[in-house]
Amino acid sequence: MARRSAVQALYQQELSGDAGPETIKTFVQDWGLTGVDIEYFSQLVAGVSKYANQLDEIISKHLDRSISSVDPIERIVLRLGVYELQYMPDIPIRVVLDEAVELARVFGAEEGYRFVNGVLDKCKVLCRNLETESI
Repeated sequence: MARRSAVQALYQQELSGDAGPETIKTFVQDWGLTGVDIEYFSQLVAGVSKYANQLDEIISKHLDRSISSVDPIERIVLRLGVYELQYMPDIPIRVVLDEAVELARVFGAEEGYRFVNGVLDKCKVLCRNLETESI
């Protein structure tokens, strides 16, 4: 639920152009987020917002088009996935990929989950090259 809520909050930030720390607090207040791990949600939103440019650089290496042309929801899901791969090594790669694919299925375009899966599968090598041999 924290990841789902993070996608929604990041999308709201994308639309409003406001990525400040107050948006996390406002989102939690406005939506209540019952049953959501608020600490993890906040960590995801703050981290993706803070490192968006670095995340986009990693993602862009595996795209055949510009990052700005990627559907906003898919771009957010990719950023979230790459953030977890890059900055949260305690989360297994398979969990990151599975969760991202599910988020893309729920929020993205009809076949967007395939795109997300393919890009993240390539990004995992840059983010966790030592672990990819055991997958």
